[in-house]
Amino acid sequence: MGLAKRIIPCLDVKDGQTVKGTNFVNLRKAGDPVELGKAYSKAGADELVFLDITASHEGRKTFAETVTRIAVEINIPFTVGGGINELADVERLLYAGADKVSVNSAALRSPGLIDDIARRFGSQVCVCAIDARLEDGQWHCYLNGGRLRTERKLLEWAKEAQDRGAGEILFTSMNHDGVKEGYANEALAMLADTLSIPVIASGGAGKKEHFRDAFTMGHADAALAASVFHFGEIDIRELKAYLKEENINVRI
Repeated sequence: MGLAKRIIPCLDVKDGQTVKGTNFVNLRKAGDPVELGKAYSKAGADELVFLDITASHEGRKTFAETVTRIAVEINIPFTVGGGINELADVERLLYAGADKVSVNSAALRSPGLIDDIARRFGSQVCVCAIDARLEDGQWHCYLNGGRLRTERKLLEWAKEAQDRGAGEILFTSMNHDGVKEGYANEALAMLADTLSIPVIASGGAGKKEHFRDAFTMGHADAALAASVFHFGEIDIRELKAYLKEENINVRI
């Protein structure tokens, strides 16, 4: 059966509140991140991701206090990202209760940050998040929460991140984000079949079948989602029972 596939709720946090948008814009409030994190931990989520989505754009650090408030309420692996620019930021968040950190904009600007994190804390701590948009047949990577396009291409950047020591790739398709019509399974499969590290699918979950497809067609190791969990459209326990019926190895 191989390793169990993971289901990961994501808390996108802005001004202390969990928010969710479509294609990275039109944000609406989804609740208190501490209460949501606690509920997901109890509901059987395999991991939890917390992203301070405006930290890089606003040039500030992730709120360590909120991280700690969530960490004490959950008993599953906890990944934190947003505004991480140097090793001191990683240290601060690990001390606050994170198990892993997610780097995105800062790593694209200074790829050596991935080497530094892997050397100092181990590859298992470093998740390289990639926000990419499909434009004219090419997946372009974006900075600052999807605000700034770069010339870096998805696959070459993911391979470099792996080579530098990233332990996982968290790939969000900006085209699919919040649209609820399924994950970018072709791009996921391209990543999963090329890389030797786990790939987390993000952007596009709207129904249970989309998770199945991310694992079967997209060959993803984990599937991350936000709004379908926040707004009660999909129950994590029911999702896992469905996936089990579809012969997908999940932890019940």
